[in-house]
Amino acid sequence: MKMKKNKNILEVKIRDIVFHSPIMTASGTFGYGDEVKDFVDIQKIGCIITKSITLNFREGNPPPRIHESNSGMLNSIGLANVGLEKFCSDKLNKLNKLSTNFMISIAGSTLENYVQVLSEIEKNSGNHVGYEINVSCPNVKKGGVEFGLDGQIVKKLIVRLREITDKLLFVKLSPNVTNIEEIALSAESAGVDGISAVNTFLGLALDYKTGKFELSTKYGGLSGPAIKPLALAKIHKIYNKVKIPIIGIGGISRFSDIVEFLRVGSTMVQVGTLNYRDPTISCKLFDDLLEYVENSSFEDINDLIGKSK
Repeated sequence: MKMKKNKNILEVKIRDIVFHSPIMTASGTFGYGDEVKDFVDIQKIGCIITKSITLNFREGNPPPRIHESNSGMLNSIGLANVGLEKFCSDKLNKLNKLSTNFMISIAGSTLENYVQVLSEIEKNSGNHVGYEINVSCPNVKKGGVEFGLDGQIVKKLIVRLREITDKLLFVKLSPNVTNIEEIALSAESAGVDGISAVNTFLGLALDYKTGKFELSTKYGGLSGPAIKPLALAKIHKIYNKVKIPIIGIGGISRFSDIVEFLRVGSTMVQVGTLNYRDPTISCKLFDDLLEYVENSSFEDINDLIGKSK
């Protein structure tokens, strides 16, 4: 690894946690995180985010639940995962052996679900540096409205979770709102350490010949290169509203995309959809980004944050 002034020029720090790369793998796109260690140089990944863990096992939505569009991917996986108990007994110890940081994504259908999952994980000996709270989930006690659509609900949730852990807390926000920056501000006031933005955009696809919906659930989340300009706009709005770090997500496929996300205010980024095509993409992006910063006038990667004109 090349260095400027004998330091890692891609190193990022959030609170007291050091990440040796600004590149994360997005939840749900990289398995639980332990499956690829034999063929991916995970030391080039700053942090792995696990699949979202729920209180109970979830089989997810019936197929078809993934559809490739012309410029991205629609998915309606339905938070399929092994559930809290099996995650703690089977997965956590394997993740503890990873040679990079990892965070645990948590999802739920009620506020108490989130509290139960995080509380139980805290009782186990996990080496995770924190949690990413997925609030793009239907709140059954609020008539199925997503947690992330209501800033006050997000604030109430984060306040409860902040009482349970001193590890990093990120909240992953949905872009399907009018003022994402206001929800981010509510999360910041509740004590969250970072804003992950954005989750997928609501989309739909059908076969023009038959009229049949391509997903069993009709609607799904659109990700991939198509959403990058939309994601950049959301992140820039959040950056102008909050003071905490932003983890930019949305259509990253090359190192220059990462630079753009940093320039509009991201401290770190997450790579998602491209992991399906190439699980080693984050390593390639690391190499390209390192070469770019090494040959630039910037001292290190942090000098790029917010540098747009």
